[in-house]
Amino acid sequence: MRPDDRKYLETHEWAKVTGDIALIGLTDFAIHELCSGNEGDLVYCDLPETGRTLEVGETFGEIESVKAVADLSSPVEGEVIEVNEAIEDHLEILSSDPWEQGWMVKIKLTKKSMDHLIDAETYESMLAKQS
Repeated sequence: MRPDDRKYLETHEWAKVTGDIALIGLTDFAIHELCSGNEGDLVYCDLPETGRTLEVGETFGEIESVKAVADLSSPVEGEVIEVNEAIEDHLEILSSDPWEQGWMVKIKLTKKSMDHLIDAETYESMLAKQS
């Protein structure tokens, strides 16, 4: 079961909200799909600059493996206040710890509604139907 302390987009991004700050990352499922379980297959991650304002669903970057490129979509609306620069140099963090150290951006929320996101149980059910 994925962590239930965050909400998920159907495109496999997650948001963990504390107050008016959201940590954003990519689920273990998406990372596994990109690299087939081989963390060495991840080759590039492009993340936004701080200060950028994002809308829900807006592409804020991309991640690339030897077999695919995937856009990263924002699950929340707000301003990017911090980028996890460690990821850009150490993509293996995404495979080893996508839930804590593997966060991608920190966003100061301008809209706190999370009604468009799904909980961990619903996300798990969605994945089960896809397989």
